[in-house]
Amino acid sequence: MPSVNPAFLPEGHPRAGERRVAEFLAATAAQGGLDVELKEALPGRPNLLATLSPSAAKRHRLLLAPHLDTVNGTDDQFEPRIRAGRLYARGACDTKGSIAAMMTALLNVAASAQRPKQTEIIFAGLIDEEIGHSGASALVKQGWKADLAIIGEPTRLQLVTAHKGALWLELRTRGKAAHGSCQERGRNAVHEMAKIVDVLETDYAAQLKKSRAHPLLGRGTINVGAIRGGTQPNIVPASCVASLDRRTIPGETLRSVRAEIQALLRARGLRAEIVETQSLHCGPMETDPKLPLVRKLLALTGQKKPAGVTFFCDGAVLAGGGTPSVVFGPGDIAQAHTADEWIDLSSLDTAVRLLTRFLQDLP
Repeated sequence: MPSVNPAFLPEGHPRAGERRVAEFLAATAAQGGLDVELKEALPGRPNLLATLSPSAAKRHRLLLAPHLDTVNGTDDQFEPRIRAGRLYARGACDTKGSIAAMMTALLNVAASAQRPKQTEIIFAGLIDEEIGHSGASALVKQGWKADLAIIGEPTRLQLVTAHKGALWLELRTRGKAAHGSCQERGRNAVHEMAKIVDVLETDYAAQLKKSRAHPLLGRGTINVGAIRGGTQPNIVPASCVASLDRRTIPGETLRSVRAEIQALLRARGLRAEIVETQSLHCGPMETDPKLPLVRKLLALTGQKKPAGVTFFCDGAVLAGGGTPSVVFGPGDIAQAHTADEWIDLSSLDTAVRLLTRFLQDLP
């Protein structure tokens, strides 16, 4: 059932949007006795909230929060195939495996006699994780908070308490246009940017490798992912733009990263304007592994200590809104967005078993 983030498709494309999946899950949840609400986060794109109320007075709240959107793919990638114990399809691990496991576990609890007495459990199917985290942001703006949110992402069933953040920045250099036959009259913005890119990918990358390491996440990283400059060969380019992906660890901020880059460029005699893009700014996440619910889930997974991941997700957004968050789900991030994305079916069964047991043991 396609639910491609509309940012990856032309307007009106039949695969675009999360609504069809949200409505299917809403109907499934309602049949299982859950209270259901579709709440728009963006026009025509609702978050799904499916709630299991406690048997007595509510004193606690838990969120199960996978995202509903996927990246795009070819036609055949939307035709699911089972082979050698794996399900192949777009979104199988990122994150429809988590959606299926979390919804199934919640319905198992709703149908059982072992139901939490004081804990409200909400399945929050969120939109737009792949691009702007609009679903998670809407939840925060609407005032939703919980004792814990379990973010559904492919972690190989490892409990994750920390993830890196991501800053997408643009560097802009300015030159002076001139005819290519008398280039000495101009100032080449692309050449200036080339020197800056070399400094970032060598000196700055080396500086980060020597910086403070987080115990679960390691160090921050830099990648120059795109560069655009000039118009044609016989014109000295007057402008150039480079797009950067800077992965951050707890303690690093937009302000501190900008200051680092500006200081490095000044020291090398280089000049560029640093601009924060509107496309992505997700902070890092770090949750105390000693929180009672985190310890309980960690014990169920059999891990000696929690894990960290280098990708970012909705966890940082919900944590920033006051809800301690962890990341957990079947599948491997290495399979996400690939041409043959798959999930191991046995990992789905294990996820359902672990989550069902965890939810039934809530107070």
